[in-house]
Amino acid sequence: MENILDSIRVVELTEALAGPYCAMLLGDFGADVIKVERPGVGDQSRAWGPPFIGTESAYYLAANRNKRSITLNYVDPRGAEALQKLLASADVFITNQPSIASLKKRGIDYESLSAKHPRLIYCSITGYGFTGPKAGRPGYDILAQAEAGVMSFTGEPGGGPMRYPIAIADMTCGMYAAMGILAALFAREKTGRGQFLDMALFDSQLTWLANAGSSYLNAGVSPMRWGNAHANIVPYEAYRGSDNRHFVVGVGTNALWSRFVQMLSVQDDIGRDERFQTNALRIKNRETLVPLLQNLFQRDTAKAWLAKLARADIPAAPINTIAEAVNHAQTQARGLIVQIEHPAIGTTKSIANPIRFSNTPVSYRLPPPLLGEHTGEILGSLGYSAEDAKAMADAAAI
Repeated sequence: MENILDSIRVVELTEALAGPYCAMLLGDFGADVIKVERPGVGDQSRAWGPPFIGTESAYYLAANRNKRSITLNYVDPRGAEALQKLLASADVFITNQPSIASLKKRGIDYESLSAKHPRLIYCSITGYGFTGPKAGRPGYDILAQAEAGVMSFTGEPGGGPMRYPIAIADMTCGMYAAMGILAALFAREKTGRGQFLDMALFDSQLTWLANAGSSYLNAGVSPMRWGNAHANIVPYEAYRGSDNRHFVVGVGTNALWSRFVQMLSVQDDIGRDERFQTNALRIKNRETLVPLLQNLFQRDTAKAWLAKLARADIPAAPINTIAEAVNHAQTQARGLIVQIEHPAIGTTKSIANPIRFSNTPVSYRLPPPLLGEHTGEILGSLGYSAEDAKAMADAAAI
Protein backbone atom coordinates (compact mmCIF):
# COMPACT_ATOMS: atom_id res chain seq x y z
CA MET A 1 0.00 0.00 0.00
CA GLU A 2 1.37 3.40 -0.97
CA ASN A 3 1.98 6.13 1.59
CA ILE A 4 0.44 9.55 1.12
CA LEU A 5 3.76 11.39 0.63
CA ASP A 6 5.84 8.63 -0.97
CA SER A 7 6.71 10.84 -3.96
CA ILE A 8 7.74 13.82 -1.80
CA ARG A 9 11.34 14.60 -0.79
CA VAL A 10 11.96 16.71 2.30
CA VAL A 11 15.37 18.22 3.03
CA GLU A 12 15.65 19.03 6.72
CA LEU A 13 18.37 21.44 7.89
CA THR A 14 17.24 21.75 11.49
CA GLU A 15 18.23 20.74 15.01
CA ALA A 16 16.74 20.19 18.46
CA LEU A 17 12.98 19.47 18.41
CA ALA A 18 10.61 21.72 16.44
CA GLY A 19 12.12 21.17 12.99
CA PRO A 20 13.07 17.52 13.48
CA TYR A 21 9.61 16.75 14.88
CA CYS A 22 7.95 18.41 11.87
CA ALA A 23 10.13 16.43 9.46
CA MET A 24 9.51 13.18 11.32
CA LEU A 25 5.74 13.63 10.98
CA LEU A 26 6.17 14.05 7.21
CA GLY A 27 8.40 10.97 7.18
CA ASP A 28 5.65 9.02 8.94
CA PHE A 29 3.38 9.92 6.04
CA GLY A 30 5.88 8.40 3.60
CA ALA A 31 8.08 11.33 2.59
CA ASP A 32 11.75 10.73 1.85
CA VAL A 33 13.27 12.89 4.60
CA ILE A 34 16.96 13.72 4.27
CA LYS A 35 18.48 15.19 7.41
CA VAL A 36 21.46 17.45 6.70
CA GLU A 37 23.88 17.54 9.65
CA ARG A 38 27.23 19.04 10.55
CA PRO A 39 30.16 16.64 10.07
CA GLY A 40 31.43 15.18 13.33
CA VAL A 41 28.79 16.90 15.46
CA GLY A 42 25.34 16.58 13.94
CA ASP A 43 22.06 17.65 15.47
CA GLN A 44 22.73 19.15 18.89
CA SER A 45 20.12 16.85 20.43
CA ARG A 46 22.46 13.91 19.76
CA ALA A 47 24.37 15.14 22.82
CA TRP A 48 21.32 15.81 25.02
CA GLY A 49 21.61 13.15 27.67
CA PRO A 50 21.65 11.14 29.77
CA PRO A 51 20.05 8.83 29.12
CA PHE A 52 22.09 7.49 26.22
CA ILE A 53 21.44 4.14 24.58
CA GLY A 54 24.87 3.16 23.33
CA THR A 55 26.02 6.19 21.38
CA GLU A 56 22.53 7.62 20.82
CA SER A 57 20.64 10.02 23.09
CA ALA A 58 17.07 9.12 23.98
CA TYR A 59 16.10 12.71 23.16
CA TYR A 60 17.42 12.43 19.59
CA LEU A 61 15.70 9.08 19.10
CA ALA A 62 12.34 10.67 19.96
CA ALA A 63 12.16 12.94 16.92
CA ASN A 64 14.19 11.44 14.08
CA ARG A 65 12.72 8.17 12.81
CA ASN A 66 11.92 7.75 9.09
CA LYS A 67 14.92 9.84 7.99
CA ARG A 68 18.26 9.44 6.24
CA SER A 69 21.29 11.42 7.44
CA ILE A 70 23.91 13.14 5.31
CA THR A 71 26.75 15.20 6.74
CA LEU A 72 27.66 18.32 4.76
CA ASN A 73 30.02 21.17 5.54
CA TYR A 74 28.19 23.71 3.42
CA VAL A 75 30.71 26.44 4.27
CA ASP A 76 33.09 24.48 2.03
CA PRO A 77 32.39 25.13 -1.69
CA ARG A 78 32.04 21.41 -2.43
CA GLY A 79 29.67 20.89 0.48
CA ALA A 80 27.69 23.95 -0.59
CA GLU A 81 27.44 22.59 -4.13
CA ALA A 82 26.18 19.25 -2.83
CA LEU A 83 23.56 21.01 -0.72
CA GLN A 84 22.36 22.95 -3.75
CA LYS A 85 22.08 19.74 -5.78
CA LEU A 86 20.15 18.15 -2.95
CA LEU A 87 17.76 21.11 -2.75
CA ALA A 88 17.22 20.92 -6.50
CA SER A 89 15.74 17.45 -5.90
CA ALA A 90 13.53 18.57 -3.00
CA ASP A 91 9.85 19.33 -2.74
CA VAL A 92 10.17 20.76 0.78
CA PHE A 93 13.03 22.49 2.58
CA ILE A 94 12.85 22.95 6.35
CA THR A 95 15.37 25.17 8.12
CA ASN A 96 15.60 26.72 11.57
CA GLN A 97 18.28 29.32 10.94
CA PRO A 98 16.99 32.74 12.12
CA SER A 99 19.57 34.92 10.34
CA ILE A 100 18.49 36.14 6.91
CA ALA A 101 22.04 37.37 6.30
CA SER A 102 23.47 33.92 6.97
CA LEU A 103 20.90 32.24 4.73
CA LYS A 104 21.60 34.70 1.89
CA LYS A 105 25.35 34.30 2.27
CA ARG A 106 24.97 30.58 1.65
CA GLY A 107 22.36 30.97 -1.09
CA ILE A 108 19.73 29.06 0.84
CA ASP A 109 17.30 31.92 1.54
CA TYR A 110 13.81 31.67 0.10
CA GLU A 111 14.28 34.26 -2.64
CA SER A 112 17.41 32.59 -3.99
CA LEU A 113 15.99 29.08 -3.91
CA SER A 114 12.49 29.91 -5.19
CA ALA A 115 13.99 31.73 -8.19
CA LYS A 116 15.70 28.48 -9.21
CA HIS A 117 13.06 26.06 -7.92
CA PRO A 118 9.61 27.71 -8.08
CA ARG A 119 7.85 24.52 -6.93
CA LEU A 120 9.88 24.36 -3.71
CA ILE A 121 8.01 24.73 -0.42
CA TYR A 122 10.31 26.51 2.00
CA CYS A 123 9.49 26.25 5.71
CA SER A 124 11.42 28.37 8.19
CA ILE A 125 11.07 27.54 11.89
CA THR A 126 12.51 30.16 14.25
CA GLY A 127 11.82 31.63 17.67
CA TYR A 128 10.03 34.79 16.50
CA GLY A 129 9.76 34.68 12.70
CA PHE A 130 11.16 37.23 10.26
CA THR A 131 8.98 40.22 11.14
CA GLY A 132 8.35 42.20 14.30
CA PRO A 133 10.69 43.71 16.89
CA LYS A 134 12.15 40.33 17.92
CA ALA A 135 12.75 39.00 14.40
CA GLY A 136 16.07 37.20 14.15
CA ARG A 137 16.43 36.71 17.91
CA PRO A 138 17.28 33.20 19.11
CA GLY A 139 14.32 31.25 20.39
CA TYR A 140 13.95 28.40 22.85
CA ASP A 141 10.90 26.57 24.11
CA ILE A 142 11.04 28.13 27.58
CA LEU A 143 11.17 31.63 26.07
CA ALA A 144 8.06 30.98 23.99
CA GLN A 145 6.19 29.49 26.97
CA ALA A 146 7.09 32.55 29.01
CA GLU A 147 6.45 35.31 26.46
CA ALA A 148 3.25 33.81 25.06
CA GLY A 149 1.63 34.06 28.49
CA VAL A 150 1.16 30.35 29.17
CA MET A 151 3.50 30.24 32.18
CA SER A 152 1.69 33.17 33.83
CA PHE A 153 -1.30 31.00 34.73
CA THR A 154 0.38 27.58 34.96
CA GLY A 155 1.10 26.35 38.47
CA GLU A 156 -0.59 26.09 41.84
CA PRO A 157 -2.79 28.90 43.22
CA GLY A 158 -0.58 31.30 45.15
CA GLY A 159 2.55 29.81 43.60
CA GLY A 160 4.92 31.07 40.96
CA PRO A 161 4.82 30.61 37.18
CA MET A 162 5.46 27.10 35.95
CA ARG A 163 7.04 25.82 32.74
CA TYR A 164 5.33 22.81 31.22
CA PRO A 165 7.99 20.06 31.50
CA ILE A 166 7.70 18.88 27.89
CA ALA A 167 8.78 21.29 25.13
CA ILE A 168 5.23 22.15 24.08
CA ALA A 169 6.20 25.27 22.11
CA ASP A 170 8.66 23.26 20.00
CA MET A 171 6.23 20.40 19.44
CA THR A 172 3.29 22.70 18.68
CA CYS A 173 5.32 24.68 16.16
CA GLY A 174 6.50 21.42 14.59
CA MET A 175 2.93 20.19 14.24
CA TYR A 176 1.67 23.50 12.82
CA ALA A 177 4.62 23.53 10.41
CA ALA A 178 3.78 20.02 9.19
CA MET A 179 0.15 21.08 8.77
CA GLY A 180 1.22 24.15 6.81
CA ILE A 181 3.53 22.11 4.57
CA LEU A 182 0.73 19.66 3.78
CA ALA A 183 -1.57 22.56 2.89
CA ALA A 184 1.17 24.13 0.74
CA LEU A 185 1.64 20.82 -1.10
CA PHE A 186 -2.10 20.74 -1.79
CA ALA A 187 -2.00 24.37 -2.99
CA ARG A 188 0.91 23.51 -5.29
CA GLU A 189 -1.30 20.96 -7.02
CA LYS A 190 -3.58 23.85 -7.99
CA THR A 191 -1.03 26.58 -8.72
CA GLY A 192 2.12 24.72 -9.68
CA ARG A 193 4.14 26.90 -7.30
CA GLY A 194 5.62 26.47 -3.87
CA GLN A 195 5.60 29.11 -1.15
CA PHE A 196 7.29 30.36 2.00
CA LEU A 197 6.14 29.40 5.49
CA ASP A 198 7.37 31.70 8.26
CA MET A 199 6.78 29.59 11.38
CA ALA A 200 7.64 30.85 14.88
CA LEU A 201 7.67 29.21 18.31
CA PHE A 202 6.13 32.37 19.81
CA ASP A 203 3.24 32.40 17.34
CA SER A 204 2.48 28.72 17.81
CA GLN A 205 2.65 28.91 21.60
CA LEU A 206 0.28 31.89 21.60
CA THR A 207 -2.42 29.58 20.19
CA TRP A 208 -2.30 27.66 23.48
CA LEU A 209 -4.06 30.59 25.15
CA ALA A 210 -7.22 29.30 23.46
CA ASN A 211 -10.23 29.97 25.74
CA ALA A 212 -8.02 31.86 28.22
CA GLY A 213 -7.03 34.22 25.43
CA SER A 214 -10.65 34.58 24.40
CA SER A 215 -11.61 35.45 27.97
CA TYR A 216 -9.13 38.30 27.96
CA LEU A 217 -9.74 39.50 24.40
CA ASN A 218 -13.53 39.50 24.71
CA ALA A 219 -14.19 40.04 28.40
CA GLY A 220 -10.99 41.62 29.70
CA VAL A 221 -10.54 38.74 32.16
CA SER A 222 -7.06 37.31 32.74
CA PRO A 223 -6.81 33.74 34.07
CA MET A 224 -5.61 32.83 37.53
CA ARG A 225 -3.42 29.87 38.43
CA TRP A 226 -5.73 26.96 39.09
CA GLY A 227 -3.25 24.10 39.48
CA ASN A 228 -5.14 20.94 38.54
CA ALA A 229 -8.53 22.65 38.71
CA HIS A 230 -10.52 24.11 35.81
CA ALA A 231 -11.46 27.77 35.62
CA ASN A 232 -14.84 27.05 34.06
CA ILE A 233 -15.95 23.63 35.35
CA VAL A 234 -16.35 22.31 38.92
CA PRO A 235 -15.63 19.58 39.90
CA TYR A 236 -12.89 19.02 37.34
CA GLU A 237 -9.57 18.28 39.03
CA ALA A 238 -7.45 15.79 40.97
CA TYR A 239 -8.55 14.10 44.17
CA ARG A 240 -6.83 11.68 46.54
CA GLY A 241 -8.10 8.33 47.81
CA SER A 242 -7.47 6.80 51.23
CA ASP A 243 -4.32 5.16 49.83
CA ASN A 244 -2.89 8.59 48.88
CA ARG A 245 -3.12 7.71 45.18
CA HIS A 246 -4.45 10.52 43.02
CA PHE A 247 -7.06 10.38 40.29
CA VAL A 248 -8.97 12.95 38.26
CA VAL A 249 -12.68 13.54 37.82
CA GLY A 250 -14.42 15.68 35.22
CA VAL A 251 -18.06 16.57 35.82
CA GLY A 252 -18.85 18.84 32.89
CA THR A 253 -22.66 18.82 32.82
CA ASN A 254 -25.54 18.92 35.25
CA ALA A 255 -26.63 15.44 34.13
CA LEU A 256 -23.18 14.18 35.16
CA TRP A 257 -23.46 16.10 38.43
CA SER A 258 -26.72 14.31 39.25
CA ARG A 259 -25.12 10.90 38.64
CA PHE A 260 -22.01 11.98 40.52
CA VAL A 261 -23.83 12.87 43.76
CA GLN A 262 -25.86 9.67 43.50
CA MET A 263 -22.66 7.64 43.15
CA LEU A 264 -21.31 9.39 46.24
CA SER A 265 -24.64 8.74 48.06
CA VAL A 266 -24.93 12.44 48.89
CA GLN A 267 -27.89 13.28 46.65
CA ASP A 268 -29.92 14.32 49.70
CA ASP A 269 -27.40 16.82 51.11
CA ILE A 270 -24.68 18.04 48.70
CA GLY A 271 -27.00 17.15 45.83
CA ARG A 272 -29.76 19.36 47.24
CA ASP A 273 -27.53 22.19 48.44
CA GLU A 274 -28.55 25.39 46.65
CA ARG A 275 -24.90 26.47 46.42
CA PHE A 276 -24.11 23.60 44.06
CA GLN A 277 -27.16 23.32 41.81
CA THR A 278 -25.54 24.66 38.64
CA ASN A 279 -21.99 24.75 37.32
CA ALA A 280 -21.93 28.54 37.72
CA LEU A 281 -22.86 28.15 41.40
CA ARG A 282 -20.32 25.37 41.86
CA ILE A 283 -17.63 27.66 40.43
CA LYS A 284 -18.72 30.44 42.79
CA ASN A 285 -18.60 28.06 45.76
CA ARG A 286 -15.69 25.83 44.74
CA GLU A 287 -13.73 26.59 47.93
CA THR A 288 -16.56 25.02 49.91
CA LEU A 289 -17.40 22.16 47.57
CA VAL A 290 -13.95 20.82 46.72
CA PRO A 291 -12.92 20.08 50.36
CA LEU A 292 -16.29 18.37 50.93
CA LEU A 293 -15.64 16.10 47.98
CA GLN A 294 -12.07 15.41 49.05
CA ASN A 295 -13.32 14.33 52.48
CA LEU A 296 -15.71 11.90 50.83
CA PHE A 297 -12.97 10.47 48.62
CA GLN A 298 -10.84 9.80 51.71
CA ARG A 299 -13.25 6.99 52.61
CA ASP A 300 -11.91 4.55 50.01
CA THR A 301 -8.93 3.86 47.76
CA ALA A 302 -8.36 5.51 44.42
CA LYS A 303 -8.82 2.15 42.66
CA ALA A 304 -12.15 1.58 44.36
CA TRP A 305 -13.41 5.07 43.49
CA LEU A 306 -12.36 4.70 39.87
CA ALA A 307 -14.34 1.47 39.65
CA LYS A 308 -17.42 3.18 41.12
CA LEU A 309 -17.04 6.18 38.82
CA ALA A 310 -16.73 3.88 35.80
CA ARG A 311 -19.89 2.00 36.75
CA ALA A 312 -21.71 5.34 37.01
CA ASP A 313 -20.31 6.38 33.61
CA ILE A 314 -18.65 9.48 35.07
CA PRO A 315 -15.42 10.65 33.37
CA ALA A 316 -12.47 9.79 35.62
CA ALA A 317 -8.96 8.44 35.27
CA PRO A 318 -5.92 7.48 37.33
CA ILE A 319 -2.85 9.71 37.21
CA ASN A 320 -0.47 7.26 35.61
CA THR A 321 3.29 7.28 35.66
CA ILE A 322 5.02 7.17 32.27
CA ALA A 323 5.64 3.45 32.82
CA GLU A 324 1.94 2.86 33.49
CA ALA A 325 0.90 4.99 30.50
CA VAL A 326 3.14 3.36 27.87
CA ASN A 327 2.29 -0.13 29.14
CA HIS A 328 -1.44 0.58 29.43
CA ALA A 329 -3.81 -1.85 27.74
CA GLN A 330 -5.27 1.05 25.72
CA THR A 331 -1.78 2.04 24.54
CA GLN A 332 -1.10 -1.51 23.43
CA ALA A 333 -4.49 -1.97 21.77
CA ARG A 334 -4.04 1.21 19.75
CA GLY A 335 -0.50 0.30 18.68
CA LEU A 336 0.92 3.49 20.14
CA ILE A 337 4.48 2.25 20.72
CA VAL A 338 6.67 1.93 17.61
CA GLN A 339 9.54 -0.55 17.51
CA ILE A 340 12.20 -0.31 14.79
CA GLU A 341 15.50 -2.17 14.53
CA HIS A 342 18.52 0.15 14.77
CA PRO A 343 21.90 -0.79 13.25
CA ALA A 344 23.89 0.09 16.37
CA ILE A 345 21.64 -0.24 19.42
CA GLY A 346 19.09 -2.93 18.62
CA THR A 347 15.39 -2.23 18.93
CA THR A 348 14.43 1.42 19.36
CA LYS A 349 11.03 2.43 20.66
CA SER A 350 9.11 5.65 20.22
CA ILE A 351 5.61 7.06 20.56
CA ALA A 352 3.55 6.43 17.44
CA ASN A 353 2.04 9.03 15.15
CA PRO A 354 -1.55 9.42 16.45
CA ILE A 355 -3.12 10.03 13.02
CA ARG A 356 -5.11 7.04 11.78
CA PHE A 357 -5.95 6.79 8.09
CA SER A 358 -8.31 4.10 6.89
CA ASN A 359 -6.63 3.58 3.51
CA THR A 360 -3.10 5.01 3.68
CA PRO A 361 -1.76 4.32 7.17
CA VAL A 362 1.40 5.93 8.46
CA SER A 363 4.49 3.75 8.21
CA TYR A 364 7.61 3.28 10.27
CA ARG A 365 10.36 2.34 7.84
CA LEU A 366 13.64 3.73 9.15
CA PRO A 367 15.18 4.06 12.61
CA PRO A 368 16.65 7.40 13.69
CA PRO A 369 19.81 7.51 11.55
CA LEU A 370 23.37 7.41 12.74
CA LEU A 371 25.28 10.61 12.02
CA GLY A 372 26.04 10.65 8.31
CA GLU A 373 24.81 7.08 7.91
CA HIS A 374 23.47 7.69 4.40
CA THR A 375 25.98 10.25 3.11
CA GLY A 376 27.45 8.01 0.41
CA GLU A 377 24.05 6.71 -0.65
CA ILE A 378 22.57 10.20 -1.01
CA LEU A 379 25.62 11.62 -2.78
CA GLY A 380 25.47 8.71 -5.21
CA SER A 381 21.83 9.53 -6.00
CA LEU A 382 22.95 13.10 -6.81
CA GLY A 383 25.53 11.88 -9.35
CA TYR A 384 28.67 11.81 -7.19
CA SER A 385 31.05 8.89 -7.63
CA ALA A 386 32.72 7.02 -4.79
CA GLU A 387 35.94 8.85 -5.69
CA ASP A 388 34.12 12.19 -5.48
CA ALA A 389 32.79 11.29 -2.04
CA LYS A 390 36.26 10.26 -0.84
CA ALA A 391 37.74 13.51 -2.06
CA MET A 392 35.02 15.46 -0.30
CA ALA A 393 35.63 13.50 2.90
CA ASP A 394 39.36 14.12 2.68
CA ALA A 395 38.65 17.85 2.32
CA ALA A 396 36.21 17.79 5.29
CA ALA A 397 33.36 18.84 2.99
CA ILE A 398 31.25 15.92 4.28
